[in-house]
Amino acid sequence: MSDGTRRANQLRRTRKDLLQAAARLARQGRTPTLEECAEEAMVSRATAYRHFPDLSALLIEASLDISTPQAEELFADTRSGDPVVRLDRVDAAFHDMTLENEAALRVTMARSLEAANRRGGAEVPARQNRRSPLIDAALEPARAQFRPGALKTLSRALALVIGPEAIIVFKDVLQLDDAEARRVKRWAIRALVDAARKPGAN
Repeated sequence: MSDGTRRANQLRRTRKDLLQAAARLARQGRTPTLEECAEEAMVSRATAYRHFPDLSALLIEASLDISTPQAEELFADTRSGDPVVRLDRVDAAFHDMTLENEAALRVTMARSLEAANRRGGAEVPARQNRRSPLIDAALEPARAQFRPGALKTLSRALALVIGPEAIIVFKDVLQLDDAEARRVKRWAIRALVDAARKPGAN
């Protein structure tokens, strides 16, 4: 692993630690300060400010962490190994979470774009990746059905379909209702899985 990869992984872990710390403190029924969140995450105040410009940005995104299910709870009541069935469950969870937190998600996306423009090529991640761990957990029982390269490409392609950006496209650009948006996403998920299963897919 290169030094750059290790550094990037460390930055992602630090950002995740800050979000989880803020979520833990928020669950206590109070509004923590950014300094308290940094202390809870065992990082410096300066490090916290490198990842989040202010307390509001941290708490808004922490609320999304609270609303996003973990893989173990999402798949707790199913034994299905069918990747399409499991991915539909991931998509439904993100779809519902997006609709319930739409205002916060739009603010987070706008701020991440502003931060990316300010930082240029800076290393600090602009947003937390919540979807890939759930997509990978959905695909895990079916790994043997795909070539390694196809599985990686499939996971990345699914990240374009599953998540708040897709919902915004359906609502703002295509102006589709909720039922049609869900139908199109289910179609896309199945099409991507079928494509990844084809011989020679990579």
